[in-house]
Amino acid sequence: MLYIPTLISIIEVLLVSVPVLLTVAYVTVAERKTMASMQRRLGPNIVGYYGLLQAFADALKLLLKEYVSPTQANLILFFLGPIITLIFSLLGYLVVPYGPGLALSDFNLGILYMLAVSSLSTYGILLAGWSANSKYAFLGSLRSTAQLISYELILSSAILLVIMLTGSLNVTVNIEAQRAVWFIVPLFPIFIIFFIGSVAETNRAPFDLAEAESELVSGFMTEHAAVIFVFFFLAEYASIVLICILTSILFLGGYLYDYVPSLWGLMEYVDFDYYVNNIYNNNYNSILSDPIVEGLLYGLALGIKSCIMIFIFIWARASFPRIRFDQLMSFCWTVLLPIVIAFVILVPCILYSFEIIPSNINLL
Repeated sequence: MLYIPTLISIIEVLLVSVPVLLTVAYVTVAERKTMASMQRRLGPNIVGYYGLLQAFADALKLLLKEYVSPTQANLILFFLGPIITLIFSLLGYLVVPYGPGLALSDFNLGILYMLAVSSLSTYGILLAGWSANSKYAFLGSLRSTAQLISYELILSSAILLVIMLTGSLNVTVNIEAQRAVWFIVPLFPIFIIFFIGSVAETNRAPFDLAEAESELVSGFMTEHAAVIFVFFFLAEYASIVLICILTSILFLGGYLYDYVPSLWGLMEYVDFDYYVNNIYNNNYNSILSDPIVEGLLYGLALGIKSCIMIFIFIWARASFPRIRFDQLMSFCWTVLLPIVIAFVILVPCILYSFEIIPSNINLL
């Protein structure tokens, strides 16, 4: 009987991690199809219907590939780096609420936990680049570390402004506080800054200087191949999906879908078909009261918002050219950071002036 809680925990972790890895696989296909469409190409269209099985073909190719390791590399750290990066990319999903109470762990420091585990993945990149004994990999890891540490400050400052409006580090509390208005409306400049920091934090174009093919071959993963390259690949896209979910949670209302009843309510004031009004009056509330349907709607709302953010990530990659590394760092420290600090001073002043500073006091 002592093994039952452990078994339940393992099942819960699998129920979250397996769909995440499948999502990551299809995000790669979606990116290739979207960028192909933007560049007037076909993209993957051979493996499976409309190229939907291309990700599994790529994974099989990399798994069956012969692995060659550098002779002078520190093999333990060389293998440990990609594993650390992938593990810490997946650990952030522990506190993601897919509905009210639908999270593996809904503790009060959820946002702080997400920031911590996303920061720790930097160590995997640094270890992998240093242990490869390659100047390209080492330069790529140094660039990536400097970039991630710099833009981590931008992200944490932007999240601090959201916390000022809610007074809590709990993820669910931050979502429920947006039932009146999504935080993208009062904090739209912060949303733009947070998005730019998110692109830089996930090493995505136009901020992918750690993987600059024209300068560093492939950056910190130059010497990695076969299975451990898959770990880096999965970690990158898992971080993208996680940061898009976090953006949806902080600025777009997370799992909230209150606009749907509002649209149905507007139909009552229009001279609409009697049958549709009957469906709304008699069946709509009873359907929504079903816990399974309600949970599906919550998850669907979060999924749609996250997919929109992922599309914007891909759109930015297809639209902007890569900038130089010195421009990247100066943009962070001389442009974004002063703006964020100005908002950190401005927002509390506005909250204090209107006497709307939140005070969530946990009495337990």
